[in-house]
Amino acid sequence: MNHVTEDRAPEPLTEYAHRLTRRLRAFDRRHPLLWDLHITGFWVTAALIDYAGGGWRHNAHTLDVPGWLLLTLSLGLSVPLLWRRTHPRAVLAAMALFALVNAWTGAALQAALLQLAVVYHIALRRALRDLWWATALVIAPVLVSVARHGEGTWDQQVGSQLMSITVAVLIGVTVRTRRNYTEALEDRARRLETERDQQARLATAAERARIAREMHDIIGHNLSVITGLADGGRYAAAKSPERAAQALDAIATTSRQALTELRRVLDVMREEEENGELAGADLTPQPGLTDLDQLLDGVRSAGLPVHTTTHGSPALPPGRQLTVYRVIQEALTNTLKHAGAGATAEIELSHEDKGAVTVTITDTGNGSRADGPARDGRGLPGMRERTALYGGTLEAGPRPHPERGWRVRLHLPEETPQ
Repeated sequence: MNHVTEDRAPEPLTEYAHRLTRRLRAFDRRHPLLWDLHITGFWVTAALIDYAGGGWRHNAHTLDVPGWLLLTLSLGLSVPLLWRRTHPRAVLAAMALFALVNAWTGAALQAALLQLAVVYHIALRRALRDLWWATALVIAPVLVSVARHGEGTWDQQVGSQLMSITVAVLIGVTVRTRRNYTEALEDRARRLETERDQQARLATAAERARIAREMHDIIGHNLSVITGLADGGRYAAAKSPERAAQALDAIATTSRQALTELRRVLDVMREEEENGELAGADLTPQPGLTDLDQLLDGVRSAGLPVHTTTHGSPALPPGRQLTVYRVIQEALTNTLKHAGAGATAEIELSHEDKGAVTVTITDTGNGSRADGPARDGRGLPGMRERTALYGGTLEAGPRPHPERGWRVRLHLPEETPQ
């Protein structure tokens, strides 16, 4: 059975109430003093109306309370509300003194109930342990009134006051919990947004590094081959015009290959169209072991004799083939640049089970430790990054004495089952 969940639009009245509440809260954050003055002014006015209109007489235990004392008690139980949010404990302590006098004289002004508003703010903003002494301060006038005037029983008066305090505390704790929950959600949203931006920056940096590595492999190798062909053609131009023409043909072929690879990399970088497919990208496969012969032909035509030996049957996935190809390409490019005249190179590939492979590239050039930094430009770090993707190892350095030249050894371990 398919369950269809319909998105219910909020009721107009509910949406209006939420919008009004958000606006009031925003106004309160911008103008807290103005809001406090309005609230305090409302309750001060109500207390003064109760005093001036004689409404207090309906609840009073005695009617012979002086007018000035009634006015003082009315103001003392309402004006401190102005500081209820910033200093709720001090406000409750000050109001408790007036509440005790109110209970002792028997005036029983209704303004004493405003202490519950302060209890609410203590539950909302202060440590909950403060509620113990706050409860004692609010109940104390009730005990004084029962003891002095004897109206009602102890359990009725104290129980009623405790119920009122409990309601005020529950409202404060509920609002506090909801506020903390909302703040936690907002903080989590901010952290997720920051994490998303960081992930995007890391992905951008990784993509830039990948593109830089590909461009280095393409341009660096092909320019080295072209340079070698140009040098050979220049020397052959005077004695063997046919050899010079062959060198020019090889330069043209290598240049076309380099342009083709560059176009492929740049096409893949294009943004996707609305249908999700790459805009005109010529998705030529990345080079693999089957392209080694073409690579070696270009190196040989540039004047570097290369001999290859293969052990085992190659059965590598495309990613590992690309890593092996790029490492060989970079090693031969470095040999063309630094080995000098008369150098030769040898490549040994050993294929093992489950995708493991070992590649050793050696040359017989002037590979001493003195030229190590010259070779350790962008090429070797790029080779190490490719090797690290498959948990492999890469060693590059001069061959041990008395042998001359340079050696690069790549080992990729067995593939880890997914």
